[in-house]
Formats: sequence, structure tokens, C-alpha cells
Amino acid sequence: MTEKAYRVCPLCEATCGLELTLDTGRITAARGDRADVFSRGFVCPKGAALGQLDNDPDRIRRPLLRTVTGHREVDWEEAFAAVEAGLTSVIDRHGRQAVATYLGNPNVHTLAGGLYAGALAKAVGSTQVYSASTVDQMPKHVSSGLLFGDPLAIPVPDLDRTDLLLMLGANPVESNGSLCTAADFPGKLKALRRRGGRLVVVDPRRTRTAALADRHLPIRPGTDAYLLAALVHTLFAEELTAPGPHLTGAEDVRRLVEPFPPEAVADACGIPAESIKDLARELAAAPTAAVYARIGTSTVEFGTLASWLVDVLNALTGNLDRPGGAMFPLAARRRRGTGRGRGFTTGRWHSRVRGLPEIKGELPAVTLAEEITTPGDGQVRALITVAGNPVLSTPGGHRLDEALTGLDFMVSVDPYLNETTRHAHVVLPPPPPGRSPHFDLAFGDLAIRNTARWSPAPLPPEDGELDECRILSRLTMIAAGHGAAAAANPYALDDTVIAGVLAKAVADPSSPVHGRDPAELAAALHGDSGSERQVDLMLRLGAYGDGFGADPDGLTLARLLAAPHGIDLGPLEPRLPEVLRTPSGTVELCPAPLAADLDRLRAALAERRDGLVLVGRRHLRSNNSWLHNLPALTRGSNRCTLHVHPVDAAALGLADGGSALVSSRTGELTAPVEITEDVMPGVVSLPHGWGHDRPGTRLRTAAGDPGVNVNRLTDPDALDPLSGTAVLNGVPVRVRPAPGSTPATVPVSAVEAAAGPALTSAQTA
Repeated sequence: MTEKAYRVCPLCEATCGLELTLDTGRITAARGDRADVFSRGFVCPKGAALGQLDNDPDRIRRPLLRTVTGHREVDWEEAFAAVEAGLTSVIDRHGRQAVATYLGNPNVHTLAGGLYAGALAKAVGSTQVYSASTVDQMPKHVSSGLLFGDPLAIPVPDLDRTDLLLMLGANPVESNGSLCTAADFPGKLKALRRRGGRLVVVDPRRTRTAALADRHLPIRPGTDAYLLAALVHTLFAEELTAPGPHLTGAEDVRRLVEPFPPEAVADACGIPAESIKDLARELAAAPTAAVYARIGTSTVEFGTLASWLVDVLNALTGNLDRPGGAMFPLAARRRRGTGRGRGFTTGRWHSRVRGLPEIKGELPAVTLAEEITTPGDGQVRALITVAGNPVLSTPGGHRLDEALTGLDFMVSVDPYLNETTRHAHVVLPPPPPGRSPHFDLAFGDLAIRNTARWSPAPLPPEDGELDECRILSRLTMIAAGHGAAAAANPYALDDTVIAGVLAKAVADPSSPVHGRDPAELAAALHGDSGSERQVDLMLRLGAYGDGFGADPDGLTLARLLAAPHGIDLGPLEPRLPEVLRTPSGTVELCPAPLAADLDRLRAALAERRDGLVLVGRRHLRSNNSWLHNLPALTRGSNRCTLHVHPVDAAALGLADGGSALVSSRTGELTAPVEITEDVMPGVVSLPHGWGHDRPGTRLRTAAGDPGVNVNRLTDPDALDPLSGTAVLNGVPVRVRPAPGSTPATVPVSAVEAAAGPALTSAQTA
């Protein structure tokens, strides 16, 4: 007999509600939940494949211990004993600084990662903390921290009410959105145009998102900061600014952008000066407007400046913190703020080898390999990875691959033996999504509408499985030095966290539980596990919570359990100045570190930009490196191809379907060629997350179509200094036919025919 169950999809930032069909203890189908308060039935191919992910035969079901002949299954007690022995040995001999932690992207998609991954890194007691953030969104955290005092205060475009959306370096039709949680992003863009709004997309590729736009402006990769600075310059020059309240520093910004008029940056970014001026005028004239930028503008040498200038534009046009503009969500677990704080700083410590500054409590991922291989005090000798595959996802990953072989000990929390975890001495596998509860702890802060949803585990754990919250809490206790035996207490860490939160809450005069007994409040928490009790605590003390009885209609976990499709908390509302954590209590529009970095931007304006550069790309059926083992998501033609414009292909002698040798300062690879007008001349494109060709993994489907790892071409020495973020886009490369590949023979007339339409059509709708 089949049953229905409901769960929030954990495979991307859209957080769509799923209706699952269960049969004999398995997920046999997944579709969009039409009653879900946030997604209203939308689902993409990734969510529809959730059952296949749950049932993947390559998924690890029991802990693994590495031996001289490979990994073998062990029980949980033997696995945790091995973890204790391995970590204790390294700490006793070399100190805690010799242990590093790497947290991968999927951590933000799970309840366990949200509750315990940060606590694990803290328990290790080392400054050697790394994550996927510095190969993704860290520039936005830094710019938000400097502007608003809080690196997690990230404005999102109010998609359902805006009249004009300017989007740079983002392709949400295929990625489903990032740092902007919106189910059915394509539908929202179409709705924007149906109601008379306009969509302008700036991207070196004619993506599926760009194809929906009223106007597509192709831009030279890595030059978004020039375009944005010129837009700000135009607003000031033509007296088009209309800043809202709570801002300081606008006149300082005016002075700093004087060297960037449209005429000065047009050649660098490849967009005519008059087009830049027209775009600035549109932003200023629109009834409401929002500027939104993502990874294409983030993973470049001026990523933090670009992220900052996006919000400068939103602020100067009066669109920051107003309906239809760029707004601050209020997640169910968040409490309202006071509008003041200590602000945000970076560089509280530095990496041992290269002296790179700490950013938001972590070091740049590009430096991990050298921290492992460089001898001396503080050399990394043990590594903990949680849901990460940095061998594929970080620049020069092949160097990290080699470095991992020299570690004294490595433990990984991961469901697969992948290119990174194959090196682990112990692998601790979490259960699949269908056997895990879920409450979103990250994307409520980025959602275009305020909602709350709790997903009980649709299926019970199988024999031998251990809940991921238990895995991470036990690992945290071991890392803190409590030993495997003491860590076996399933709720020890949860009880400590809950007691600490309640102690602060009852001492806070503004709290609804001020002066009450913490023990009494702890006893009132609902939930069958420590993680559920933690969620109940967050909800009850949050902005919509019941305050432990102070508001009988407020949110609790029990209320969410009674609402399987979620609870709608309403549209985004203005939150300034309450959201601010700056010492001044204002949006500090011109922070000193950003102002100083404009000198670097100005100096680079004179650089030559006439060689080929490489950019990445997204695919609807792919998510970084972790869904390539599902047959349902790997059907169709080879997606790991090198996109080349016809003009460049003709000049280089490349044939469609042939092979190209692509090289950079740091490496080379051979990739199949796909000639297309969807990429602008002077730019080639490869997707990231591929390269499943290493021995010792257990990814049979992925290994059957391994693709190539683009990070053989990216440079570990190239990064945005303000955020430590790797430069993954705009990488200079050389391309030529691969040895043995049949060269193209394209007549000159065909080259001319390709050049004209491609260059002109990209400028228009």
C-alpha cells in the first residue's frame, strides 16, 4: 500500500515542497507539493529525482574504515573509536592547530549541518577552518558585513512586486537561484514581464535566463565592478539619486566613483557607454527596481567590490528596504534586532603559509593544500570534512588531491566515496533525505517570502543507520575532547546548547522570557530528539514565536507539525534600521576597506583584455559535484563540453564535436567542443563539478561519464583579497585543437556570417 509524505527538497536553494510517494519503505515517486505555502507545486528535475538519490546503490550505508586493501564496513562504535584515536593522536603530538575542518555546500541544506557543523569547527579549537563559501558567495557576506554590520544581512530582490530587475552573473532559470530563495524562479521572471515589468540580464553567455530578458547585455567576464561603478557614476552625474533614510557616506561614494564614467569603462567591459547611461536612467526612473548579482560577479578578482556596488545602486535609487526593491527577509528562527552593533571586521588571524586574512571565521579554501604540505608549526596533519568535495570544487584541486595522501588522519561525514573522501581513514555516512527530518536554517534568511516549514523524516532509519544530527553531535563531542564513550550520550550537546541560549534569554530584559526559570523552559520544549528541541526553542524565541506562552498564537514546533505544507508568514516588510549591526546605526555606504580597494580597480582599468577567458556554467540537472551519480540527472548529450563562439572556433581551427586542448598558467585539460552563439566572442565556458575519473571512488554512474575538472585551469594564487574568494571566472586560457582532433575548415564567408548576427543579437531582446 502506498502512502504520501511531504518534505522540503534539500537539493538547492529554492527549497521547494515535495509530495513523496512511499511504497514498502522506499520513495517511489516525487512531485511538487501543490499545497506548499512557498513553492505551490513547482519542482525541478533534481527534486523529482529524490527517490533515486535515496535509493542509489552506491550510497554508503555503514561506516567505512580505510585499510591497506581499501575501505571496509564497520559498526558505529568501532568507527567513532577510530575517530577518537586518530584525532587524539594528532592533537597530543601537534596541538589543535594541526586539525583543519572543511565544510561543504550541502551543509546549509540539512538540519544537521545547520545545527552542528559550526559547533564542530568550534570544538576542534583550530583557526584552520575552511568551507565552500570562499569558492562561492563570500564577497556578499563581506560587503553586507561592512555595509550593514551583519554578514548574514543580505538583501534579496522582491521578485513578486518589482517593476525592473537588473540581474548580473546569475542564471536562476537553470540554477533555481542563489542567495535569493525563490521557488519557480523562471515563473516569477515571466510574471514580472506579464505585469509590465522589465528584466535586464548582464552575462557573457546567452543563458536560458538571458533568453527570457527584455534585454541581454554581454559583458567581458570579471569586469562587472566597472559596469556597476559606471552606473553609480551616472546616477550622481545626472542627479538621479534618491537615497532612502538610514544611509551615511553617499558623498564619499560620489567622490570615489569619479574615475569610472561610462566612457572610461566601456572598452574594458564591452558595453557601450550610452547603453550604461540608459541602464542607469532606467533604474532611477522605474517605480520600483532591484539589482541582483550572483556567482558570475562573485568569483572574480573584484567580487567584493561588485557585491558592494550592487547594494549601493539599490540604496542610491531608493530601492533598498522597500517593497519591489531589495529587502531583508525575517526568518522564523530569527529575533528582531536593535539597530546597532559592533560592526564587522576581517583579518582577526591569518593563514600560516601565505598570510591570507580570516574572513567570517574561516580561511580561504585555496590555501588548504599548502597548509597541509608546508612543514612547520601549525602544519595541518588531520582533516575533518563534512559534505564537501574540495578536490573537485577548489582551484588546483589536483594539488589538494596529492596533499591529502600525506595526512596523518582524515575523517569525512559523507554518503559517498568521492574524489575527496576516498582519502579518509573513517567515513561516517548520514542517512538519505527520505530518512532525515528537515527544518531550513539558512535559506529563510534569503527567501523572497517569509514562511516556516518543518519536514518530519518520511521514512524511519534503516537498521545500522545513524541520524546525521547524532553523527555530528558525537563527532563534535569527540573533537572537544570528551571521548567516544561520553559522546555516546545522544543529547549531551543539545542540552548544553539549549541551556546556554535560555540563560541569555532569561537575562535579557527585552526577551519574552525575561526572569523566568531556564530549567522550566527547557522542560517545556517539544520534540523527540535534541535537534527537534533546538528547533522548538528557536521558533518560540523567534520573531513570530509564542515566547513560551507570551503569545498563544505564536509559532512553535507543534504548530508546524500540524501544518505539513507549512505556514505562510507574509511578504517581506521594511526592516531598517532594525536589521543593522553597525556602530553608527546606519547603512555605512562607504566602508574604508571597500573605498581602499577601488584603487586596485582603477589601476586595473588600463590592463589589456584581448585574450580568451574562461567562465563556468550551470545546468538544471546538476548541482556542483554531488548529483552526477543519478541516472535520471545524467541523461541526454554530454554536458561537460567547452562552449566556443563560432568566430573563435573558426580562428582556432576547432570543429564542433572535436576536442580542444585548454591550458592556463596552472594546468591543462582536453574537452569536447560545442560551437554555439550562446557564448560571446573571446569567452569559452566549461561547467564545474566534473572530473570523476579518479581511482578509489564508488560512483559508477558518474565514472561512466566523468567529464573534466575545470579547476585544473583555475589558479590557487588568484583571489579577491577582500573576501579570500577564488577567481573562477574570467580565467585567461589558451585553446587549440587537441592532438589527433580533426581541425575545422570553415570558409571566411561563414566566419563573417557568424560574427555579425551574434554580436548584434546579444545586445537586444
